[in-house]
Amino acid sequence: MVDDHNLFRRGMATILSQVPDFELVLEASNGQEFIDKIPRRVPDVVLLDLQMPVLDGTATADYLRDNYPLIKIVVLTMHDEDRMVLHLLEKGVSGYLLKDSDPDEVELAVRKVMDEGVYLNEFVSKAMLRKMTNKTTVVKPSPNAGLYNGKVVLSEREKEVLKLICEGLSTQEISEKIFLSPRTVEGHRLRILEKTGTKNTAGMVAYAFKNNLM
Repeated sequence: MVDDHNLFRRGMATILSQVPDFELVLEASNGQEFIDKIPRRVPDVVLLDLQMPVLDGTATADYLRDNYPLIKIVVLTMHDEDRMVLHLLEKGVSGYLLKDSDPDEVELAVRKVMDEGVYLNEFVSKAMLRKMTNKTTVVKPSPNAGLYNGKVVLSEREKEVLKLICEGLSTQEISEKIFLSPRTVEGHRLRILEKTGTKNTAGMVAYAFKNNLM
């Protein structure tokens, strides 16, 4: 838990500590304090606030993606702007929750990002849809993306896999639905990540909606 509001952080810590298979291994009041503590015990998931002193959540997420890419990041914040949601998902955040979320949803989000690498709730899905229907969207692919006439080019199979990923299906579920081995599905997923220049499944989904690839 990384949050500068002690009362909220301690309350959430108390709630999560009651989940039988959860263990709270680190608490911090800002990003820098969290980074300094990581070597002692590397967590699987971090619940990260955005607006904090010393080092804010966005800068902390950047550091984690570069130095601890296996740590899953679930943002837990009061900021509900669509722009912020999509920006952080593209940067590699695995989930985005508002602080008025039910504690059960926080537990669900942690489990989802551990099992499937991403948690997209109704709030995030609506933010993606609003962006998708904004006709003024300008496609700006990553410099590392596969380009053709300035746009990301996906094969028909890659489009099919991406569509199913955006619908929330796991690798195994996609494998069974389109009759490919899980290894082949994972290969398509990795190529989509490379072409779009995104860092994880959440970022790939956000990119797809933001740039009208679906």
